[in-house]
Amino acid sequence: MPKNKRPVPRKSAPPAEEKEEVLMAALCGLALELAEREEADTLGDELAQKELELARLVRRYLAQHKDDILYGAIDVASHEDVGAYQLLRATVEEAAASVTLRREGAPAQEIDAFAIPVFVHSQGGLVEAEGFQDEEAYDALLASLRSAGLESERAKLVIVRHAYDAAEASRITYSQLHTMAREAASALTDKKVSEAPALQRSIAGWSGATFGTADEAVELRFLVGFSLKRADDPFYAVPEDEAGAEAWFDARMARYRQWTEDAAPLVARCLAPRERGLRLNFLYQDLFFGARQQGMAEQAMLALMATLGQALAAHGGPATAVIAPADVGGEMVLRVQLKAGDRLLASGDRPFDLGSDLQVEVDDVRDALATLGISDVTVVERHAG
Repeated sequence: MPKNKRPVPRKSAPPAEEKEEVLMAALCGLALELAEREEADTLGDELAQKELELARLVRRYLAQHKDDILYGAIDVASHEDVGAYQLLRATVEEAAASVTLRREGAPAQEIDAFAIPVFVHSQGGLVEAEGFQDEEAYDALLASLRSAGLESERAKLVIVRHAYDAAEASRITYSQLHTMAREAASALTDKKVSEAPALQRSIAGWSGATFGTADEAVELRFLVGFSLKRADDPFYAVPEDEAGAEAWFDARMARYRQWTEDAAPLVARCLAPRERGLRLNFLYQDLFFGARQQGMAEQAMLALMATLGQALAAHGGPATAVIAPADVGGEMVLRVQLKAGDRLLASGDRPFDLGSDLQVEVDDVRDALATLGISDVTVVERHAG
């Protein structure tokens, strides 16, 4: 009779943190390889398969609510290669905000989570409880997106009955938006009322400054909506050639600008009672994360110009400006210093996204400074302090 052998001890599983680091590195490595191949224009079946693999992994982590892996991989890529960082972040953001839905025996559908950033000028500031009380205005606002040619006549639309402030919008993660889009699709297709816990969780309530009744307030708000349509709806098909695509987007921009004029009274009625007399400045409608980024960037620019404008008014004389990139806690910013001779009057930072065109960002700041009457502007490679 054979002797019993001692069992071989099992290898202990790696800690969850180590496993996540491996998955982050793998995702970053895939993006890096794709970015290098695309730069070299070495296209082919192998590259196509790797693109599919990257998209598949991203969708898996979104469905599993593995935000740590997604954000971690993007952070790793930001230190490895700008192209890989841009490619990976764009892939994750699009997958989170644009979800394909498939059902057996039915055409594939797609739901997009979009946002419209709007700066609201008012006396006394907005009151959260006053929002979305006008049902007629809300219904007309939904209809206007179709009639203005921004959404297909065949699309099903919904706008969240809440204007998100900057803090609320910034807390929405990739996987949360992905889940919110699926909840919205269920609500748009099912006749029975569906629960939407991720969407409800996103409405945390406004925070930040409060205003006196006589104060002139400027507040950033995001209208968040969902558009459900057939994946092959020709309305959304962008021409493949460069000239055709450019013309397509130019035409849509023209329609959007017209919509902001026509629909502004409806948006105002959704945000506050008619007698409040709001003034609205819209930024461009985009998928959620793109819209959030442009809204935050514009808010930072307005805050920077307010700081510099106050210092300039207090100084009461001519001033010059110095613009330079700076590192703040590992994050790149454009630092603007306002000076009178060698005396520093004020300093402020504007966030600078990795991979953005530095010259375009500098020109935007230069144009904003010109509105303050500052034309003597020096640009240096790096802030010394």
